[in-house]
Amino acid sequence: MIDDSGVEEVYRRLAEAMPGRTKGAKGPKGQPDAFRSCISCMLSAQSLDRNTAAATKALFELAKTPEAMLALEDEAIAAAIKPCVLYNMKTKNIRKFCTALIEEHDGVVPDTREGLLSLHGIGRKCADIVLSFTFGKDVIAVDTHVHRVCNRIGLTEAKTAERTAQQLEERSPQWAMADGHFWLIQFGKKVCRSRVPKCDICVVQDMCEWYAAREDGPG
Repeated sequence: MIDDSGVEEVYRRLAEAMPGRTKGAKGPKGQPDAFRSCISCMLSAQSLDRNTAAATKALFELAKTPEAMLALEDEAIAAAIKPCVLYNMKTKNIRKFCTALIEEHDGVVPDTREGLLSLHGIGRKCADIVLSFTFGKDVIAVDTHVHRVCNRIGLTEAKTAERTAQQLEERSPQWAMADGHFWLIQFGKKVCRSRVPKCDICVVQDMCEWYAAREDGPG
């Protein structure tokens, strides 16, 4: 991994090149409240963005609160979210999530990571997304783009998104926590792409461990 001064420099360059929360960047889920943000995040697992968007739109036309969601039949929920993969399992998870939310939190989504993780179907990534985009907390949520970028560059050295999130929390300067996710995810989508990264326009090319290894390798 790159050293602490290198971490600071990577963030400084990304801050200049990529939009952040203060420059109008928007969160990936785009939901108006914490409950719908949680549901949307649960539906996004292994689903394309366009399919998740279609599923959430159809589902929230039927119910927008945990109480209203529990009043629906499983068949109605499953039919609404069918564009997503694993829709039968996700239907069960939604019901368990809503039940726990009402019984343990009076129907109010908690605004702490510990509270969110106590809810059925909410993992570290989903919890951090809700904390950052709904509650405005200074948290770097790690999705597939952020996980890829951080481990390519050398900000982290982790095999899982959860471990990447832990290392980012330990290594990132406090000033970068608010906008860090926005910089990293946009960088991952526009430049450090999965299959064909645009290394020729990368602002951290000279610091990237993956690029250095590729250049030093055969061919």
